[in-house]
Amino acid sequence: MDIVFLLVCSALAGYVDAVVGGGGLILVPAFFSAYPLAPAATLLGNNKSVSLWGTLIASWNYSKKIDLPWRKLLLSAVFAAACSFLGAWTLNLVSSDALKKILPLVLLGVLSYTLINKNLGNSHEPRFRGHAELFVMMMVAGLIGFYDGFFGPGTGSFFIFIFVRLLRYDFLHASGAAKILNSASNAAALCLFVLQGKIWWAVTIPMAICNILGSTVGTHMAVKHGSGFVRWVFIGVVSCLIIKTASDAYLAP
Repeated sequence: MDIVFLLVCSALAGYVDAVVGGGGLILVPAFFSAYPLAPAATLLGNNKSVSLWGTLIASWNYSKKIDLPWRKLLLSAVFAAACSFLGAWTLNLVSSDALKKILPLVLLGVLSYTLINKNLGNSHEPRFRGHAELFVMMMVAGLIGFYDGFFGPGTGSFFIFIFVRLLRYDFLHASGAAKILNSASNAAALCLFVLQGKIWWAVTIPMAICNILGSTVGTHMAVKHGSGFVRWVFIGVVSCLIIKTASDAYLAP
């Protein structure tokens, strides 16, 4: 029954992740519930090995439906991957405990700003062009990519919020761009877990298939219903992230 439970959770996580990110809110607790005695690093690695495929498929599906600056995003994705790997390496040297306590407050700020600014992300009017846009994308990719490797929760939501707020993308285009950068940062972190032999391929391959199916449905819904739909899913996911990260930081023993 554990595998059936994981397959259902994987499909649901793929759906949520394709729209706004945050599939880890579903998938990580599912892994810990199904395998309570397994090492945390192993479960987190298997989470990456499942979610990466859904994110990659979402990137591909978005590319067919909306116009994205692919050359700039791919260059930024390389930078995100490198910084994610650096973040994962830094985690071996520095504790993330302080960041764990700050994160719920940062997410609360993101949620409050989004709710107050009701027109935020409704229109797609990119602020930068040419090399300026590439520079800003790479800085965003590097910063959030490092965060993903070092800590991780809310990476997709941070990518979307910064693309909406700083680059003035609408929520739909921001979500599509976030998938590409998040795929790169996830892939870099996954490389470490594969090299360490932590991936359970017999479990994660069928889960990845379900994740891809959920991701395909999520992308279709996002494109069909537009930025308004993505915005409200974003608000819901960030709200859940606040509750989860605050509980982990302040209530966990």
